[in-house]
Amino acid sequence: MQGEVIGARPGVGGVRHALQALRAIVLRELFKFVQQTGRLVSALVRPVLWLAVFAAGFRNVFGVAIVEPYDTYIPYDVYIAPGLIGMVLLFNGMQSSLAMVYDREMGLMRLLLTAPLPRWWLLFAKLSATALLSMTQALAFVFVAALLGTVLPFDGRAAMHGLAATVAAALMLAALGLLLSVYIKQLENFAGTMNFVIFPMYFLSTALYPLWKLEESGATWVFRAAQLNPFTHAVEWIRFALYGKDPGLAPWVVLGTLAVCFTLACWGYDPQRGFGGLTKRGGGGPP
Repeated sequence: MQGEVIGARPGVGGVRHALQALRAIVLRELFKFVQQTGRLVSALVRPVLWLAVFAAGFRNVFGVAIVEPYDTYIPYDVYIAPGLIGMVLLFNGMQSSLAMVYDREMGLMRLLLTAPLPRWWLLFAKLSATALLSMTQALAFVFVAALLGTVLPFDGRAAMHGLAATVAAALMLAALGLLLSVYIKQLENFAGTMNFVIFPMYFLSTALYPLWKLEESGATWVFRAAQLNPFTHAVEWIRFALYGKDPGLAPWVVLGTLAVCFTLACWGYDPQRGFGGLTKRGGGGPP
């Protein structure tokens, strides 16, 4: 009996240790965010400019017809609001990639990955911290948008579904940023790499215009690219969820992309390849 209790303690201690590590990593990112007072402002400037300037100017020109998930004609600013939430999530996910590259060059990631915990759990903690910051910024944008007169439907179960869709999108884009950090070797390469990720991902999606308008205008290749873009499905999941409609395959695409990106990131952080090679040269971590 005594042997059973003693044998159970390491498992309990291991779980406690893992949760402490998760808490420490998340709190570290939160403290960094609080200390960087301009970070929240800069995160809100882009979507607010789109909403207050671009969308306001075309409010009555680019209104969206009665198509799913809408039951009535809506102004353009209401249509692009979910896409602007996606913009906040996308930019923070990519900024997390920059932070990972910076931590690598400063040697902080080397220390983190040599902790006596599974590498996938440490990366999951970084992923969770990024998603939490993304959600904080997204909620701040929703509040500012409401002050500007663009109010999204928050109605009971639909609001919870919309929140779940936003969390999933934040995790997916954080996982993409985590994956990119494996292959961005220097901070100097970050800006160029992001130009080939952020802008195509955002503009080749339904964040600013519905798919049927792309097809109707004859932009077939843009239409096909938008269909294959996982960011499109993230935005559509948020949009359909907020209006209480079935998002179709969008959740599966988002969750599948999340799983693939996180798995490849864990593989890339292996000490035998990718960024993990730096960890191995610096003293090595557990395989």
